[in-house]
Amino acid sequence: MSRAAAARLPLGDPDPRPTFNRERYAMKQGIYPVAGCDEAGRGPLAGPVVAAAVILDPKRIPRGLNDSKKLSAETRAVLYEKICSTAQVAVAIAPPARIETDNIRGASLWALARAVKALPVLPKLVFVDGIDRIDVACECRAVISGDALVLSIAAASIVAKVTRDRLMGCVGAAHPGYGFERHMGYSVPEHFDALNRLGPCVHHRRRFAPVAALLGLPAAGAQVDETAQLAL
Repeated sequence: MSRAAAARLPLGDPDPRPTFNRERYAMKQGIYPVAGCDEAGRGPLAGPVVAAAVILDPKRIPRGLNDSKKLSAETRAVLYEKICSTAQVAVAIAPPARIETDNIRGASLWALARAVKALPVLPKLVFVDGIDRIDVACECRAVISGDALVLSIAAASIVAKVTRDRLMGCVGAAHPGYGFERHMGYSVPEHFDALNRLGPCVHHRRRFAPVAALLGLPAAGAQVDETAQLAL
């Protein structure tokens, strides 16, 4: 093949979207229902981790599903309504107190498992975003970057993100001055300024380093640094 011909070959999709391929393959093997689950809020200094589990209806999949981080807030809100009206959906919340006792990884896995168990029907297979499988009464497969690869996980990422953002809006209304409704509890200058002025509130994660330092407490071992990833 000449260089000129090679140069004309397609380079592939620079921004691939998640597909329903894994779910469809499982269904062809007689495995159904199939759920996807994901969480939002691992990295913030305040607020809960919110997990969602979604079983998509193969005949009523909303168009435009994608990793929630790649979508605008407006698009996420529209897709959230479509997912909730066409799919089976459940949500679970791990509050800051559980994050403190179980650490962020343990609290996230707990919430993911609770979300799956709260589904109206028990799935036969669950795809979960990340490297960890969760404790559920069915087969579970962990998929790294699953929210960008598996459509059911992408749907769950949208539900988790929208649910958490709305919760943080309520937290912001109840605790004015921190700006939770804008930064969702993440490590941004506005949040640090509020922490220094007002001190931590009941929604802060006491063992996360910046908060622990203000309280004179030892920080938890491993934390997720998502300062620049406000969409997570």
